[in-house]
Amino acid sequence: MQAEDNLVELSAEPEAPVAPLSFEELFLDVHDRLYRALYFITGSSADAEELMQDAFLKLWEQWDRIDRIDRIDDPVAYLFRSGLNGFRMRMRSTRTAARRLMPVASTRGPFDDVNVREDVRRMLRELPSRQRAAIVLTEIFGYSSEQAARIMRIRPTTVRALASQGRSALRGDVGGEDA
Repeated sequence: MQAEDNLVELSAEPEAPVAPLSFEELFLDVHDRLYRALYFITGSSADAEELMQDAFLKLWEQWDRIDRIDRIDDPVAYLFRSGLNGFRMRMRSTRTAARRLMPVASTRGPFDDVNVREDVRRMLRELPSRQRAAIVLTEIFGYSSEQAARIMRIRPTTVRALASQGRSALRGDVGGEDA
């Protein structure tokens, strides 16, 4: 008898959600879930409440003609989509406003480029000549390792190894100064 009950439970198909008959029923059924989802996303109770109200307002404005609107086949999905889109729009406008208030300006002085060039020259002079040549040809002049190998009359793998060793030495030099 118990095995038959299990078969009945396993074979029962899940019930399809029943569409609410009125806007009020939809509100009572969905508002708590929508609020919790928006609160989780925004981290703010006030923002979640406001986004939820905006989503319900958008749906309510179209409720009397919902059967004729192609884009609202699922009112619950429409509510969640409206809430999430509202959040995205707020974030986008906040980023735009922040960029206008605090433009990213270069804080570089007029002689910074000269100082950087001089630092690079000093660091390159400290490298062995073959490593320095490999880095200058590949990194500064943009030659491929094959082209640099023809210029230096060595194999391309040797150019790559020398450039790698040189970069490693430069990283060590920079790290040593910061320490």
